[in-house]
Amino acid sequence: MKRHLWLLAALLMVSMAVSAQKKSASSEQKKYSVYAVGFYNQENLFDTCHDAGKNDYEYLPAKGWNGLKYTNKLKNMSRVLADMGTDVLPNVGCAFIGMAEVENDNVLNDLIAQPALKARGMKYCHIEGPDKRGIDCALLYNPALFSVKNVKLVPYVQELAKDSAFKTRGFLTVRGEMAGEDVAVIVCHWPSRFSTSFYRESGARQTKVVKDSLLRENPQMKVFVMGDMNDDPTNKSMHEVLRAKAEIAEVGEGDMYNPWYNILAKEGKGTLFYSGSWNLFDQIVMTPNMLNKVVKKGKKEETEKDYSTLKFWKNQIFRRDYLIQQEGQYKGAPLRTKAGGRWLNGYSDHLPVVVYLVKEKK
Repeated sequence: MKRHLWLLAALLMVSMAVSAQKKSASSEQKKYSVYAVGFYNQENLFDTCHDAGKNDYEYLPAKGWNGLKYTNKLKNMSRVLADMGTDVLPNVGCAFIGMAEVENDNVLNDLIAQPALKARGMKYCHIEGPDKRGIDCALLYNPALFSVKNVKLVPYVQELAKDSAFKTRGFLTVRGEMAGEDVAVIVCHWPSRFSTSFYRESGARQTKVVKDSLLRENPQMKVFVMGDMNDDPTNKSMHEVLRAKAEIAEVGEGDMYNPWYNILAKEGKGTLFYSGSWNLFDQIVMTPNMLNKVVKKGKKEETEKDYSTLKFWKNQIFRRDYLIQQEGQYKGAPLRTKAGGRWLNGYSDHLPVVVYLVKEKK
């Protein structure tokens, strides 16, 4: 009898060991796909021709903006756009990139014709907006990674009667598919700081309405809000009105997650250098369905690791030495196209931002 019990125990132990090995092997065999999405303010990507009804006179040959400078601008911007996301995804880069301050379809066609972007077959979404200077938002995308289903420009509506005649940039809303999932992106360029915070808070209210309407269509839709907000993650427009929270554990229904909050608040890093300090106006925030939940286990908090659908992995302010001024009064700041009336043959007064997502391969 004892011998039979010993044999049964031994068989049970062997069975458990084999089961554990299978489980371990299964775990080790899991493979994941990584996707990158980005945003980059192009800082006045204008061609050399006048657009009727637009105040684009600063970027015409009569003001010194000529074919040589425009050609160099296209080359420089395409270099950055192609490099974004390649720290993790060499030779692949971003699935899509939101852009601000592009003039029209002409400059976008010239941009995607640049060798660095043409090699990846990049395309774009753009709808001409009412901004007086003629600067619009656009979405650059790689059709091999993101397929577009619907594009619309939701207008920015002035909330005060006294402003009714003033038109500004709307919210470029693109819905499509990435990694087999319903994904939408709202590309924004909220009113500048020449206006009071009220107008950016108004932009946040309207952006939230667009985001909420997309989620009503499909609660599983992954929605990004990205853009040059002209406000920091800590400002009321982002943190309170759009409800873009600093910590994953804080994110509830109707909220968004802002991975840039602590980069500015705790690390002091930003995307725009002004008056001796950094701002972080360029942000990508996301709906809660892209987050692995933080759960409490006793006194400890643990983050779930469910990558069966697209989930946030990490984010970065995209920096390269070539994007930074290396000498002079503005050493350490982003290298601009021009400043103080001088052409610098640079890039933008903003740095790009990138978010990485992960999904388990089936």
